[in-house]
Amino acid sequence: MHSLIDFFSFSDPNVRYVVVGNVLLSASAAMVGAFILLQKKALVGDAVSHAVLPGICAAFLFSGSKNTAFMLVGAFITGWLALVAIDYITAKSKIKKDAAIGLVLSVFFGVGMVMMTYIQQSGNAAQSGLDHFIFGKAATLIGSDLIIFSILAAVLLVVVGLFFKAFTLVAFDRPYAQALGYPVRKLDLLLTSLTVLAVVTGITAVGVVLMAAMLITPAAAARYWTDNIRRMVGIAVAFGMFAGLAGAYISYTAPSMPTGPWMVVVSSAIAFFSFFFAPRKGIVPKLYTQRRNQRIIAEENTLKIFYHLGERTGHFNGMRHFNELTGAREVDKPLLEATLKRLVAQKLLISQGDQWGLTDGGWRKATRVVRLHRLWELYLTSYMNIAADHVHDDAETIEHILTPELERELEAQLGYPDKDPHDTEIPKI
Repeated sequence: MHSLIDFFSFSDPNVRYVVVGNVLLSASAAMVGAFILLQKKALVGDAVSHAVLPGICAAFLFSGSKNTAFMLVGAFITGWLALVAIDYITAKSKIKKDAAIGLVLSVFFGVGMVMMTYIQQSGNAAQSGLDHFIFGKAATLIGSDLIIFSILAAVLLVVVGLFFKAFTLVAFDRPYAQALGYPVRKLDLLLTSLTVLAVVTGITAVGVVLMAAMLITPAAAARYWTDNIRRMVGIAVAFGMFAGLAGAYISYTAPSMPTGPWMVVVSSAIAFFSFFFAPRKGIVPKLYTQRRNQRIIAEENTLKIFYHLGERTGHFNGMRHFNELTGAREVDKPLLEATLKRLVAQKLLISQGDQWGLTDGGWRKATRVVRLHRLWELYLTSYMNIAADHVHDDAETIEHILTPELERELEAQLGYPDKDPHDTEIPKI
């Protein structure tokens, strides 16, 4: 608790630099990463993050010192050259884009490592700590670095804000954007520049190896929480900021722990939580929804059995034995037993020993399911020209999802019919 209070008091200037720097870096990367993800260019961020290393080394050799501004310019140039090389290889050869990305990534990173080794063996005392650009060293951020990163983050924020609508349109419907006259190629060029700039901004804290994770992971996690692009970008930025803050706090409480990798770990933990538990799109909610829908279908199919048996015997309020139910429709017996118990609990059925019967509520629900089934069969034969003996299976599926609004529309279009294609009565509730 003491370390928590000390950290969030921000009384230590070094803590302020690291926290603000991490938040700016991760938030700006997540903002651009959202559009990279939507355009299915996630690997481009990985290529850029590895391709900036030779630019950093070249800037050091040129300036003779670890000047942050020079290094960021060098990183930006080689990152740009990497993207140009990927496009050129893809356009002028039979190599696919994923292979071109892998080729350029490995070549540029390999050149960077060779240059790094040369610098380390050159005897230049200023090269100490240059290897921090590989894995990141957020704890070394100082006030002048923060000014540079603030400017870069502001540029990213302003440009994304100005071109938000255009980036969104290109991401979701590129041909439509071209038809409207948007300069799609120039917008691609601009987004590419922003990607390089976001990577360059973040390499000081996270490093060239892990920067791609901070570019894509918050956006991928945010995609599970919403279908609205504005909310998605906002959520991605929030996830990135939280990862930056959490990484700085963990590094503060455990000084031997590096900030950058912990930022990636926290971001990945958020992503995994989103993959499994995000409402509607998460794996667990999807499994729950699937299970619930299966139970609803089983319940409605069971009620249909009672209705069909009632049609055969001429009365719907009689009690039915278990064997009579299994003989009327092929069904899994343990599943039927469980379904009968749920229907009794819902007061749609009554039970007497090993026999069951419809309640008034159960009869109404069974009648509606059968009604929807037969209306849909009639619709398929009347409007889709499908033979009457080919419509049953489709109606078996659609009967469970037709809404009351669609039911009324079907009735109106079909002229409020009394018979289905098999000349069977369509029941009325």
